[in-house]
Amino acid sequence: MKKLLIALLCLSYSICFAQSATEKTGKYLESIRNNEAALIAFFSQMPKGGDLHHHFSGSVYAETYIDYVVTHDYYINRNCLEVFPSPPKTGDWRRFSELKEDGELAEYKQKLIEKWSVKDYNGVSKPSDKQFFETFGAFNVASSKCTDVGLVELKKRAKLENLSYIETMFELIPCDIDMSDIKPYNDKLLAAQKNKNGVLTAELLTELDKKISAKNLSACVEKFNKENVEAKHRRYKMDDEEITFRYQNYVVRVVDPVSVFKDLLVAFESADKSPLIVGVNIVAPEDNEVSMRDYWLHMMMFRYCHEKYPDVQYAMHAGELTLGLVKPEELTWHITDAVQLAGARRIGHGVDIAYEKTPYSLLREMNRRNVAIEINLYSNEFILKVKGDEHPINLYREYNVPIVICTDDAGVLRSNLGHQYVLLAQRYKDISYAEMKQYVYNSIEYSFIEEKSVRKKLVKDLDKRFAAFEELIAGKMQ
Repeated sequence: MKKLLIALLCLSYSICFAQSATEKTGKYLESIRNNEAALIAFFSQMPKGGDLHHHFSGSVYAETYIDYVVTHDYYINRNCLEVFPSPPKTGDWRRFSELKEDGELAEYKQKLIEKWSVKDYNGVSKPSDKQFFETFGAFNVASSKCTDVGLVELKKRAKLENLSYIETMFELIPCDIDMSDIKPYNDKLLAAQKNKNGVLTAELLTELDKKISAKNLSACVEKFNKENVEAKHRRYKMDDEEITFRYQNYVVRVVDPVSVFKDLLVAFESADKSPLIVGVNIVAPEDNEVSMRDYWLHMMMFRYCHEKYPDVQYAMHAGELTLGLVKPEELTWHITDAVQLAGARRIGHGVDIAYEKTPYSLLREMNRRNVAIEINLYSNEFILKVKGDEHPINLYREYNVPIVICTDDAGVLRSNLGHQYVLLAQRYKDISYAEMKQYVYNSIEYSFIEEKSVRKKLVKDLDKRFAAFEELIAGKMQ
């Protein structure tokens, strides 16, 4: 009995100490809200769990891509800064080795960093959203060749930043098939979309699925899963005691409907076949003419694929729009359709929620169905010029929609996950340390990880990391 009493007293002391450490950590955060350097130090040490809205190519820093083209001695156009392995016949093209010999290499490397990211963006040379999205086409000459180097870089950086999980939108699955016989479905699908004819659209997608599936997509899936994901994941030991990586497939929404649907079928099939590939997403500027025209149709495609592959989870870039970027009426339905029509489990960005036709009922539905919102503060500030009270994070908080803090494209934006928490602490002073801590745990709870044992391990690891962190901060307060 005496031993039991001592054990209970020790347990009670441990609980009280843990609570005291948490409270002290919260008090310390409140004391440094207006001290940016102190906030940076605080959040660099704080465990940050997972980054769930994470584009692989946009998260690798431009310097890595530049090193690749310099090492392989590509050509650069000294006027427009385009880079190619072999140059077109006309223009002022120079090999990087020639620039080095002339003492100009450092100058052009700096120019490429500014073209392939938002570094030193002056706010006037072009719209900020164009600066952001054009980087991907510019550095694609290297990014498609740098997945191995990029994985190693991101793993190392994640550990330094005190992350334990990354769920990255990895690569577009290559699958070149003859589609000449199914191209007529483009017009049929667009006609059905014009009338928002859901029944006809579902029938057309069923027909199209049969024709596409007969073209042996499984060969593309098997090759991608084994060579592009599973082999590289094992080779670079992307899972270890400190970090876990999982992957999302994605499709690009600025191409014709048949191509999007083909890519979606491949992406869902791939995710269905591998526990490492945990979900599907859709990317490219939401305000693009084709993206806007076909948005409803894309939601119908996701709905169809979900019915075919019910175990595959998916997030959705939706509501990455704001007033002035598109016509006002176009702000009223994208998140609604992503949640209600497509059935997305997570919403990426969700910035235009306040403009939705019925925002309050939609927010209640997201709460009821546990649809998490992926908040990307610096991305929304740079691309959309939305920050502070204009950002809807407090609307999501008011309706208890699960929140996850993410980076989006840390390489392009010259940012990291700690920076997002610094902005969070500076701009939203009523968000307590306890609430931020919940956001970190949300990043594991609302991840698409399939293996229960992996999820359990990550939560247990977070518990240990937070205990150590809070003890560290509590020690500062003594």
